[in-house]
Amino acid sequence: MTATPVALYLQDKHPIRDAMTYVQYAEERGFHAVWQAESRLVREATVPMAAFAAVTDTIKVGSGVVNNWTRNPALLAATFSTLDDLAPGRILLGIGAWWDPLAKKVGIDRVKPLNAMRETVTAVRALLADETVTFDGDFVHLDGVELDYVHQERRPKEVPIYVGATGMKMMELTGEIADGVVLNYLVSPSYNERAMEHLAIGADRAGRSVDDVDRPQLIVCSLANDREEALDAARLLITQYLGQQPHIMKASGVPQELLDEIGSVLTWPATAEQVEAASKLVPDDIVQMLAAAGTADECREKVAEYVASGCTCPILYPLGPDVRAMIDAFAPAAG
Repeated sequence: MTATPVALYLQDKHPIRDAMTYVQYAEERGFHAVWQAESRLVREATVPMAAFAAVTDTIKVGSGVVNNWTRNPALLAATFSTLDDLAPGRILLGIGAWWDPLAKKVGIDRVKPLNAMRETVTAVRALLADETVTFDGDFVHLDGVELDYVHQERRPKEVPIYVGATGMKMMELTGEIADGVVLNYLVSPSYNERAMEHLAIGADRAGRSVDDVDRPQLIVCSLANDREEALDAARLLITQYLGQQPHIMKASGVPQELLDEIGSVLTWPATAEQVEAASKLVPDDIVQMLAAAGTADECREKVAEYVASGCTCPILYPLGPDVRAMIDAFAPAAG
């Protein structure tokens, strides 16, 4: 693992001030990046990203991922331009297509998601490149819009755009238009092999190679000295996603019967009691198929499988009781 860059992934499990100290520690230990989630309606990504950027010097800071439906592309570009003002050259824009039922519950109809993503990425990239943009698409409508800097240097912002793709059509689009893909977590290494094939198809459309597409990957990492404790922590998260995002689980080879059984127990949003009850239905082999869980050696071995199947930078989501122990287990630097 020492030759492969490694990153930290944070959701809402830790208080933001604690998360800031973890990011500082990850930077000290040689981590390449930190990615902040924005998945459920609980923690918006760009506020903690700014906090992380403000207390570090070298680590890259990415959104893993914001969606392309609830922020106008001009506001999205302005937001990430602002983050680049705080940490020039260190900001990564990860955009995803969101998911149902959450999108529908807040009034978003995710029609033509591929077209919507293409338009968003095209417009945001042009705005960040300091272009004046006129765009009249199905989703994006801009009339002579630019990031109208007045009191600062006018310059293109070096903010790479990553797409959080799961389905294979979105994977192909990502290979065609994005700087990178944020590969999802709770998928099997065999899923990565299919993803690589479809990224290559898209990259070929743009006259480039799949190796021109960066491929960091979210990986659940539940590390503890007690193996059963580590497995159980991962099992709870996996159970939640089996109910919330069965399309991802199905893509990784989780049996439909298990998905149906979990779906009959969980509502949305699921209560902690429901997740606990449903987790008893999830066997160890499913946990270990979808996550790096167990001792440090077991976690490193599983992460290596994802790297071997196409991941260029593991983005580790710490579920174990000691975040620093996980960082130490994967640190490419010696302190």
